[in-house]
Amino acid sequence: MTPKLKKSLLYWLLLSPLCVVILLPFGVMFVTALRPRDELFVYPPTWTFSEFRWENFVEMWVKTNFGGALLNSLYVSVTSTIIAIVLSIPAAYALSRYRFSGKGLYRNFLLMTQMMSPIVLVLGLFRLMVHLNLVNSLNSLVVTYVAFNMAFTIWMLQSYFNTIPRDLEEASWIDGATSFTSLVKIFLPLAVPAMVVTAIFTFINSWNEFVLALTLIRSQNDYTLPVQIFSQVAGRYQVEWHHVMAATVLATVPVAIVFSWLQRYLIRGMALGAVK
Repeated sequence: MTPKLKKSLLYWLLLSPLCVVILLPFGVMFVTALRPRDELFVYPPTWTFSEFRWENFVEMWVKTNFGGALLNSLYVSVTSTIIAIVLSIPAAYALSRYRFSGKGLYRNFLLMTQMMSPIVLVLGLFRLMVHLNLVNSLNSLVVTYVAFNMAFTIWMLQSYFNTIPRDLEEASWIDGATSFTSLVKIFLPLAVPAMVVTAIFTFINSWNEFVLALTLIRSQNDYTLPVQIFSQVAGRYQVEWHHVMAATVLATVPVAIVFSWLQRYLIRGMALGAVK
């Protein structure tokens, strides 16, 4: 056995408890989603893997309005992510490239906003949305998610923008390009991995958010996925756990697809951020 193989086996041995802790909940969730309803609380189980009920997913989709909640979550998460990134790029670029009075104060303000929990502000946000006539509207979630995520996106983008050499922009200025042209054609293409990484984390934050969605959305037709899944548990005399777990399994699929699709940008962006 080579030293390299021994080191790899040692690392896997040390990481195996962590892998079990991380993967076990997903395994329990997946198995519960496929178990027959009558066998959910039977131990030891009397069923076999050949008796997995894939029909649980179909029943869950019809009975829980999962499709509508999925579309609502996609709309809110994608829209808020795009708006947050678009609005954060100029702010992050200004922090990275220019000196202006109050720059340090602004950076500290962004940091302080990340220390505030949505629960602390939920009453004020609710009254604000009532005043704007946006309660029970998905757009209220878009507005609040953009506001809460912008501090994070500005911080992330600025740290990545600092790693892009300024000489590239100055060379384009010498060739006659305007500041806007160099930003669009030189700077932003180099920052694509950073923007993708930031967008992934912003999307996940919006996708998983629960407190604001529960407070601002009252109609079940406008529920996002976290609230829709929660509604299958809260206030019920009998919980259909196989449907709850099936919904939870499907709720993880979009995030897994985003990670798989943008994995190469994720790796490049994180490597870029590590080089200061």
